[in-house]
Amino acid sequence: MSRGGRVRLVLAAARSLAFGLLVAGVAWGCWTVFEALQHDGQPKSAAAKTGPLKTPELVRSHDGVLDNAWLVRTLRLPAGISLIELDLANLRERLLADRQVLTAGLTRHFPDRLTVQITERMPIARVRVKESGEERDFLVAGDGVVYLGSGYDVGILRTLPWLDGLRLARDGTGFRASVDLDPVARLLVAAQYSAPHLYRTWQTVSLARLVLDRELEVTNGQGVTVVFNAKGEFFPQLARLDFVLERRDRLQMAGTMRIDLSLGREVPFTIEPSPAVEAKSVAARAPTPPATLTFQLRTKREL
Repeated sequence: MSRGGRVRLVLAAARSLAFGLLVAGVAWGCWTVFEALQHDGQPKSAAAKTGPLKTPELVRSHDGVLDNAWLVRTLRLPAGISLIELDLANLRERLLADRQVLTAGLTRHFPDRLTVQITERMPIARVRVKESGEERDFLVAGDGVVYLGSGYDVGILRTLPWLDGLRLARDGTGFRASVDLDPVARLLVAAQYSAPHLYRTWQTVSLARLVLDRELEVTNGQGVTVVFNAKGEFFPQLARLDFVLERRDRLQMAGTMRIDLSLGREVPFTIEPSPAVEAKSVAARAPTPPATLTFQLRTKREL
């Protein structure tokens, strides 16, 4: 091999060696950063430590109610801990242990900031549980999770109806509904947004006939019991209920009332006169035959 060929060979070998060292260095650097972010939080050396962590920042969904004070109480971080020392997996488990939290994510921002993103469960109803001889009020989410809840406005909680006939099962340290609450959630959401004037009067929602008959029974504060068909759409049923109640008020019918919306277009209802009305009228002592209103098939927009 000529002298020039040997020089070119040595240069080529040097370039290959340099490129290999560069690739190895980049790979080692990436692995070091990955380990620092994903490891159990123990620093590799004193040089790896950053300054003391600032107060964690909470980023919540627009309908969330939990605040930074709750975050500080829940994380229970020791004073003076650094960002690199945090065990993110363990901290996430602490957040999810509060059953009001649906999802949680934690992000490091070097050198000393931690942000926490959460989404919360929203309550659809209330339930009273007797445990160890003591009665406590819990909130029920649409996915069946039962939790104590914190941060909610007391006035808003008082508007939530009570669930009756609901069986609860143990779920870790809390409870979970033993039946699918999707029909209940759909009914309450439809009433809250489509017929708020009706929803505000509802006191209890009974699930006693949900599994066998696919029916929900709602009782309001005016002596009216309404049977909903849990298999159908709730908007047409709410429209028919609004019409029946409006007609009752227009005809000044007094007494407790039972309205069955589970039969589609035909809506049978019965009225039991109050004792005051019954004492005034002899006819009122006789059983009142059930009345029926029949609705024409209409589109949802017309309803």
